[in-house]
Amino acid sequence: MKNGLPTDPIEFSEWDWDQIAPHANGLLRRRLTLSSIDEWLADWSALARLIAESFNRLYIRTTTHTNDRANHARFRKYSEEVMPKAREFEQRMKTRLLESGLRPKGMAVPLRRMRSDSAIYRPENLPLRTKCEALEAEYNELTGSRTFDWDGEKVDQAQVFGKLGDLDRGVRERAWRAIAACLESQRTETDRIWVQLLDLRQQMARNAGFKDYRSFHWRELARFDYTPQDCRVFHDGITRVVVPAVQRLAEKRKRGLSLDTLRIWDDFWHLRPDPLGRLPLKPFKSAAELTTIAERVFTGVDPELAAYYRILRDEGLLDLEARPHKSPVGYMQELPASKRAFIFTVAVGLHLDVDTHLHESGHAFHVFESAGWPCHYQSMQDYNPVEFVELGSMAMELLGSPYLGMDRGGFYTESQLAQARLEHLEQLLEFWPYMAVVDAFQHWVYENPDAAHDTRQCDEVWASLQRVFRPHIDWTGLEDTLRVSWRLQDHIMTVPFYYVEYGMAQLGAVGVWANALKDQAGAVKAYRKALSLGNTTSLPDLYKAAGVKFAFGATDLRRAVELIESAIAEIERGR
Repeated sequence: MKNGLPTDPIEFSEWDWDQIAPHANGLLRRRLTLSSIDEWLADWSALARLIAESFNRLYIRTTTHTNDRANHARFRKYSEEVMPKAREFEQRMKTRLLESGLRPKGMAVPLRRMRSDSAIYRPENLPLRTKCEALEAEYNELTGSRTFDWDGEKVDQAQVFGKLGDLDRGVRERAWRAIAACLESQRTETDRIWVQLLDLRQQMARNAGFKDYRSFHWRELARFDYTPQDCRVFHDGITRVVVPAVQRLAEKRKRGLSLDTLRIWDDFWHLRPDPLGRLPLKPFKSAAELTTIAERVFTGVDPELAAYYRILRDEGLLDLEARPHKSPVGYMQELPASKRAFIFTVAVGLHLDVDTHLHESGHAFHVFESAGWPCHYQSMQDYNPVEFVELGSMAMELLGSPYLGMDRGGFYTESQLAQARLEHLEQLLEFWPYMAVVDAFQHWVYENPDAAHDTRQCDEVWASLQRVFRPHIDWTGLEDTLRVSWRLQDHIMTVPFYYVEYGMAQLGAVGVWANALKDQAGAVKAYRKALSLGNTTSLPDLYKAAGVKFAFGATDLRRAVELIESAIAEIERGR
């Protein structure tokens, strides 16, 4: 026990609010002075981190074992009985700090966030947020139940998706049609959850005095440095600069595959067959092999990062392989009281899984690097700008790439490494247009919430955006599968507006990579320095610390696209 609180987060997770309340009330009653503020912040943060970790651990279990009914009940109970009171307590603590007039060192940026949070806080939104969490858990349970009969074998969604990289076009088509049929079979349940979430989100916005959810959630996300209009400018730049580059890739792909047109099963932006007819890369056969080689890759990047990774592996904080009753997503979840991270993926042995593992490990390294700050508002990922949080993960994909060859302890032979690098670089280009589809779709939804109640209208908007940003795909005769496919993107359902950050961060990550091509050690040093700042400086200054600029205009996109296309051309010349 420390200050009467368990030091073991697992033990604390068994506490109900009646046990937590005396500690919370004691903090609220304490007198705040210049001499007591640091201890008060430390004790508040210790309690806040324990509550957050308890909630996160219960959430993790809803995704690792979607069929664990007992845990779903525990998660709902914690969401309904502890989290509303914890959020109310958190708001009262922020109010106390703000009203005290005290300005602790390193808290300027967190205080800005607190002032914004306080301005939109409404107690009547707490039960609505709890209902949203219950619906999001229900959606995760639904997606985790997606299983397929493939030649007499029961397989999950990740395994079927993996077949989109098969050289046999018939297998790829069959995989896409199976996924679309599954989405169609779940349409009624998915759409019910969607409409309920839409209503709850709109009500929370109205309660806080906003005319629409986007305006409200923009403040919730602490997006101080750009506007919805800036996102439209970003979309426009992608249309003008990136879409033509992807079309150039598509033409090469058609020639390589001897096809007149590309169907969705020929190019699902991050899963597609090799245009030269090479077998899909199979860099590992088990999670154990993945982690063993990944540790060597991270040692090449930075031995201290590799030490963080060993902690995750040795403490059982990696759940990587696909299996039934596992949510078909990938994420890193912070365990702030333990100063640890948990990585969750559904790996099936593809190169995409290597990239995903590097990505989520980058998130985990961010947790370790920023964990030393005394206040949870300074250290926790929930309070860090997401636009930079995703740079930490995406940059790791590129910083790790020089160490993926077997000659440096990695996964691939020389020829396989060239194939892997091409696959990754092409994915970078293809991601921006897909990101624009997802982001523009969400802007439409929350600008037109009444229309978005009609999921058939959502279907049509999604289809039209796909045609704008991914015009190289021929959907003739597949329109029904196109319209239903927005239900594959879990961010739309569970974390609204959390997608444009990936596009911004990828631009920053390409900038970090450009620096690394000139000075790998210097780029890694700047990267780690930026991660270590936590939430103590502004978003533009975090980017600056990493050695890049926070910008996402057409000029910035053009510079990134030219670098990527140049790297692709260099690899192709060396084949």
